[in-house]
Amino acid sequence: MDRLVDWLIDKIEFFFLEIGRISILITGIISSLPRVFRDRKLILEQMAHIGTGSIPLVVIIGFFTGAVSAWQAAYQFQGFISLSYLGSAVTKAIFIELGPVLTAIVLAGRIGASIAAELGTMKVTEQIDALESLAINPVRYLVMPRFLASIVMLPVLTIIANFIAVMGAFGVAYFFQDVSFQIFFNSARRVFEMKDIIGGLIKAFFFGASTAILGCHVGLNAEGGAQGVGNATIRAFVLAAAMTLVLDYILWTTIFG
Repeated sequence: MDRLVDWLIDKIEFFFLEIGRISILITGIISSLPRVFRDRKLILEQMAHIGTGSIPLVVIIGFFTGAVSAWQAAYQFQGFISLSYLGSAVTKAIFIELGPVLTAIVLAGRIGASIAAELGTMKVTEQIDALESLAINPVRYLVMPRFLASIVMLPVLTIIANFIAVMGAFGVAYFFQDVSFQIFFNSARRVFEMKDIIGGLIKAFFFGASTAILGCHVGLNAEGGAQGVGNATIRAFVLAAAMTLVLDYILWTTIFG
């Protein structure tokens, strides 16, 4: 029993220590924002890495997300609802939920893990200590550009994923379900609300912020050489993916509840 109590106390202490470290990191990011224009080159480099480098992956995710959604909706509609409603059901689900969430979860593996690996390697090889010895703030130089690039590019990538997903869904509906172009998109237009797209992009904004912050936090606290960097990379992905689902629930109830 005593061991269980000690274990719980250690976990609670660790949790609040992590919250404190993340809060300090966020404070450092905010204090670095006045230097955004001066550090624009660093930010643009990260935007290219996060955004442009992720487009092929986003296209694949989006297409098959839309295709599977169309098949699933058509299967559910069989015998109950006309397939003329297929476009409305699929596009609504893509804009609100599937596009932003699946894109964020998959990119948590690419962006979050990549950030953790880069910063973790710099930490264990003492490159971050070298920056501090040169009076360069690691949060401003390393964290802030990655954070801003993530919150800008994840909504952009979500827009691309939404478009590709709708095209994938239409392809399945047209070629395999005999749903014409007019029926599919007229159905989607009847239930279309700008709130759906805006809500999904707001989600993507927060998903990008959480992925970047957790990746940077885990990377900056990596230790233990190459094995520590590997563990940090895995931990960054797991935390970012889990936080995406937690934020999805919170934002869903806030925006659409």
